[in-house]
Amino acid sequence: MNNRKKRKRTRRSGRRMQVHKRSMLAIIGIILMLTIVVSINSMTLRAKEESYKAQEAELEKQINEEKARASEIDDLEKYIGTDEYVEEVAREKLGLVYEGEIIFKAK
Repeated sequence: MNNRKKRKRTRRSGRRMQVHKRSMLAIIGIILMLTIVVSINSMTLRAKEESYKAQEAELEKQINEEKARASEIDDLEKYIGTDEYVEEVAREKLGLVYEGEIIFKAK
């Protein structure tokens, strides 16, 4: 009888070990799948990050260009308000001259 009990115990422990091994394999498989999914997602996020950095650099460049353009417009606005500009326009577009000034035109 004692021998029979030992066999039953060894069978039970053998079954438990098989169940334990299966559950461990399932857990390892799930962890492996999660690792793969996280790795793939991290690669796509890195690619997006690189494209966003390039876009940010382009936008910074455009901002600097627009600031320079705004500065040029401000300078032009100041120049337009001067007497020098008024005189230049009067001479070039209207053909006006000072008294006693002689203009030579090429034929």
